[in-house]
Amino acid sequence: MKQIRTQDAVGHVLCHDVTQIIKGEVKDALFRKGHIIVESDVPALLYIGKDHVYVWEENENILHENDAAEILSKLCINENMHASEPKEGKIDLMADKDGLLIVDDKLLNEVNSFGELIISTRASGSYVKKGEKLCGTRIIPLVIDKSKIKQVCRITNGKPLLKLLPIKKKKYGIITTGNELFYARKKDTFTPVVCEKLNEYGCEMVTHVTLEDSHEHITTAIRGILDSGAELVLCTGGMSVDPDDNTPLAIKNAADRVVSYGAPMLPGSMFMLAYMKDGRAICGLPGCVMYSKNTIFDIVLPHLLADIPVTEQWLASLGNGGLCLECEHCHFPNCTFWKGMSF
Repeated sequence: MKQIRTQDAVGHVLCHDVTQIIKGEVKDALFRKGHIIVESDVPALLYIGKDHVYVWEENENILHENDAAEILSKLCINENMHASEPKEGKIDLMADKDGLLIVDDKLLNEVNSFGELIISTRASGSYVKKGEKLCGTRIIPLVIDKSKIKQVCRITNGKPLLKLLPIKKKKYGIITTGNELFYARKKDTFTPVVCEKLNEYGCEMVTHVTLEDSHEHITTAIRGILDSGAELVLCTGGMSVDPDDNTPLAIKNAADRVVSYGAPMLPGSMFMLAYMKDGRAICGLPGCVMYSKNTIFDIVLPHLLADIPVTEQWLASLGNGGLCLECEHCHFPNCTFWKGMSF
């Protein structure tokens, strides 16, 4: 490309978008890349401060910003997402359905280390809804050497940097424990909270039982709910270390494998997770899930519904960002409470 005086640009082809910004009114391209400048365009360009513009000079060794952004977007795109049209040298990827975003951060870091180009994503592990933005791609200058883009393509070797895993509308069962509830001494305020969280994902509760503090009865109930076809079992109550809190022992006896009892997140440190051999999960939910707006359960649940195996190592990594500040006006997930980690 070459720079020329705007008054001399009539008849030339713009090689970049020219953006107009009017505070509170508009921020958009006044003229798009490829526009052929005519005499009446000159005053408009001068009005927004463009005394010079860049026009195309043919060079087979360079890529324009829009063409480069398109190649970068193709390095990221995968199933369940689509690319936007180029705008001011940037292309976004958008979600085609609700899902859990997974980012290959090793590859992403390698690409972004090249300089002159960027791929910016939402945090890996974020739950996104249909139509929401997943990432943006662009180069920093208006043009870039083709050889640099080819190097980046060789690094990724056809492996997409992003995955959007669909959320499954699972059938679940809830086991409410506690003598005070079993004998109707007080009202169950825990189950409605859990159901509300699952309803947001379109899940269906198939069984709900209330039991006394007996680990034998809780173990039997867990197995019964699984035998009835539930894909997820949630146990509420009895998750602390008091002598009459028997839920952890019941989960241990019913499951094939315990991942963890305890996790480095506040609220939610007494969370328990176990699995059956077929991959169905059993969760012990601490009392904070009932009264805190966001806890570890809100972080783990989308992963369970997307069938991503939750490991002890991943749970351990949640300590970095695992402290909820319990702000008066909650902005979760757009806050410091947990920033995504890779898998």
